[in-house]
Amino acid sequence: MAEPTSDSPESPFLPIFEAFRKEIDEHHERRERVIKASRDITASSKKIIFTLHRLRTIGQPLPDHIIKANKPYTADITTKLTSIATDLQGQNADRYARQISSGLQEYIEAASFQHYLQTGTLLIYATACENVRSLCTGEAKVELGYEDYILGLYDFTGEVMKFGITAMATSGTIPTSGPGRTLLTDLRTLRAGLEDVRFGVSPVAREVEKKAEVMRVSVEKVEKALYGLTVRAGERPKGWMPSEGDGGRGEGVEV
Repeated sequence: MAEPTSDSPESPFLPIFEAFRKEIDEHHERRERVIKASRDITASSKKIIFTLHRLRTIGQPLPDHIIKANKPYTADITTKLTSIATDLQGQNADRYARQISSGLQEYIEAASFQHYLQTGTLLIYATACENVRSLCTGEAKVELGYEDYILGLYDFTGEVMKFGITAMATSGTIPTSGPGRTLLTDLRTLRAGLEDVRFGVSPVAREVEKKAEVMRVSVEKVEKALYGLTVRAGERPKGWMPSEGDGGRGEGVEV
């Protein structure tokens, strides 16, 4: 068989495969950008949550020192979301939904926790969507999926549990969130609402099942802690809290 020479005509398929290669390279670059941004958003959201745990009351404006401490973390989330907004447009929003999911879930956890501490109410989906859009300073906006919102709320219940147990341990009372409402009644209401959400054969169904179990444990921890304060208040010194699973006989509580 004759060897091809430099004068041989170029294959008509070569430009097609060059276009395929370019498209695949761009896909991997976008994917890596989204993954990196999601990790950074997760890290900054965790820092916001950590700062919010310094508070001890519900339904009050955030103190200036909390706002100042969280300002750089919010700015970082804004920068990261804006940087990948163009990568999450059209069909790419679904294509990279899994890569951005963890970052959006963590942000919803932080935003819901802050909203609850400020207002004593739940951050609704429409407001959460607008919050995410407003963080994108360019023309392109990141859209929050309903599944990421729900998964973020599941994690939010864990932060409320930690906040409640810490507040009870330091003040001796469970925080109130409104007229006739306490942190525990809010957790029970949210638990009932989330347990009614059904995802069927959705890819996140298994993740929802795991988070639902963690949520139930979180609510039970607050119930046991309040039991220790109410029923055994006269038997224990102030600041004592029941440990998990010991029926009120322990010396600490795991959060």
